[in-house]
This record gives sequence, structure tokens and C-alpha cells, in this order.
Amino acid sequence: MTTQHDPHLLGAYVLGALDEQEVRVMDEHLASCPDCAREVAELRDMEAFLGEVPPEAMLDGPPEGGDLLLQRTLRQVRAERGGVARRRQFALGAAAAVVAAIVLGAGVLVGKVTSPDANVALPTPTVAPDPAGTRLATFTDPATKASMTVKVVPAAGWVRTNMAISGIPEGEKCRIFVVAKDGSRQEAGSWVVSKKGAAEGTNLDGSALVDPKDVKSVVVENFAGEKFVEVPVQA
Repeated sequence: MTTQHDPHLLGAYVLGALDEQEVRVMDEHLASCPDCAREVAELRDMEAFLGEVPPEAMLDGPPEGGDLLLQRTLRQVRAERGGVARRRQFALGAAAAVVAAIVLGAGVLVGKVTSPDANVALPTPTVAPDPAGTRLATFTDPATKASMTVKVVPAAGWVRTNMAISGIPEGEKCRIFVVAKDGSRQEAGSWVVSKKGAAEGTNLDGSALVDPKDVKSVVVENFAGEKFVEVPVQA
């Protein structure tokens, strides 16, 4: 069995996808090959980082319409972890592609820090700054007592939204609208308030085809048109 500098086998070794005989052969090779031992250490660092990715990302992947690279690479990770085949083409380059895709999907930049207890480089997530023009606002409706904190992030002719919403009764079927300055509205999402959501609040992401400079407010109402809360975000 040839093992010298084989990144595919190294990746399979780190993921536990080799059989016992292959593991023994790889152990012997690593004991005499500093280059491969160093590469295995790097792959284990990458494995540790991937272990911090939320389980729901590995199970379900990104939201529908999300980044295609992220979808493909997460599918590959799921296949590797499930042991579908013994020798997947999972080298350090592929692992780097997974991390790059996760970085793009989550808005996180990955750096490295050195552990104070050992001279080991550890991956450290750093939150990327919001783009220029991002708006953040909070409002509580005095009548309904519903509250919402909303972040509106500009894109090329449309906006992304993130909403933290509380004070809406369980079972309500709700819609989120982004309201333009001319009064027109574009739906940014909908959901049913769960028991937990009614007690602890709900965090939702959405998007709407409204020019960032034209956004006036974000409103939550039920399917009957009853408004729970509207947050002004006009610049």
C-alpha cells in the first residue's frame, strides 16, 4: 500500500475512514515522515474547526438559494462523516474549500492564534464588520407590547434583514414586510410563532427587493393584517 505524501489517504485517516490495516500502515508511515505528520496535524486543526460548525448546517445545509459552493462542500462533508466510501477525495485543499465556503456563508473571517499553554496555532473566528449603510433599530409597540430589533443590510438594489422579535402570541401566523418610502411593501419572510418563540422571542433572517436608500420601515403583521410592531429604519 502506497502512503507517501498521499493527501487523499491523509484526509481519510484524519476522518477515520480507513480500515484497521490501513490505519496501521499509515501510523508507521507517519512515524517516519515529518512532512505527512505535519500535514495530518493541520488536517486535525481543520477537523476541529469544522466540528464547531452548527449541526444544523451539516444536516440541512444553507438556506434554499444559498451559496452553491457552500452547498456542495457541506454535502461532501456529510458524505465523509457518514462513511459512504472508504477513500473519498478529501485532501487539505478540499478541507480549505469547505472552510472558505463556510466563511462566505456565515460572514466570518478565520484567523489563527497561538495557545498560551502550547505553541499550537488554533483557528479563531472573527466577525466581519457590517457593510456601509447598514441600519439597526429597535421599537416596542405600546398597544401590542410586541418588540422588534431589526438590522437592514444593503445589497445591490435589495436588502438583507435580520429580526429579533418578541411579544407575539403562540400560534400566530406572521409576515414580515419591508416598507419603502412610497408606501409599497415587499415580503421578507413568514413564520408561525412557536411556544418557545412566544416565551423567548424569535430570530429570523430575510431579504426584500427594495432599494436600500428607499427603505422606510420593517413591519410584522399576521395573515389577517393585524400589525404587531413596525420599526422605522429610514436614514
